[in-house]
Amino acid sequence: MKRILAFVLIISTFGFSSQKERAFDVGEWFKFRIHYGLVNAGYATLEVGEAVRNNKKVYHAVGKGYTTGMSRFFFKVDDLYESYFDRETGSPYQFVRKIDEGGYRKDQEGFFNQNSNKVLVKDYKNNTEKTIVVTDNIQDMVSTFYYLRNHPNIDKLKVGESVVIDMFFDDEITKFKLKFLGYEDLDTKFGIVPTMIFRPLVQSGRVFKEEESLTVWISNDDNKLPIRIKAALAVGSIKADLDAFKGLKYSFKVKVKP
Repeated sequence: MKRILAFVLIISTFGFSSQKERAFDVGEWFKFRIHYGLVNAGYATLEVGEAVRNNKKVYHAVGKGYTTGMSRFFFKVDDLYESYFDRETGSPYQFVRKIDEGGYRKDQEGFFNQNSNKVLVKDYKNNTEKTIVVTDNIQDMVSTFYYLRNHPNIDKLKVGESVVIDMFFDDEITKFKLKFLGYEDLDTKFGIVPTMIFRPLVQSGRVFKEEESLTVWISNDDNKLPIRIKAALAVGSIKADLDAFKGLKYSFKVKVKP
């Protein structure tokens, strides 16, 4: 389960719309139920609030992931991810990462200076700090996906085409690539939901079975809400399904209700 809940948290923000209107707003909240095989392993939630940074109102996204039941007995996970990012440009001001995954712990904050293309990372666990040079338009792990929800090229992608952005994660710049696979009407607890299918390309060997082990289904409406995530792991597989939501900016599109 190590790092799996973290991935569900960040990918659960993943959705797309045009630049005309944002696909989300303050008050949006949703929860995923995470299954490891037949076992209900845990939950992940993500919520959009607001805060003030640099004397201006910004979005404040808070993601939490945790194991439940017997899964918690065998592998305890309590993760917290936060991002403060600009309401207009989507550029991040600050990130928070506090994780406890079976004894693997991190307690970090990062502060972005977009003018100088640098990020100051404070590691509270090890009592250290360092400044890292980054690329233009860098995103943190959570703001990446809110940024993509308003990316101008997503609705123009043809099957097989991809979009790539720079993401700051684990003190490194990662090329995060998303490939569009097509469309599918997905059977869910909410009914038959029209979806778009994407494949995030990830590093193989550490957690996931191969580079293309992940598949993501996104509602094909103005919300671009994550509906399902499936991943083949080094051992077994994991699935996360949308379990509850509130505060959506637009009506949730369902073809056939249960």
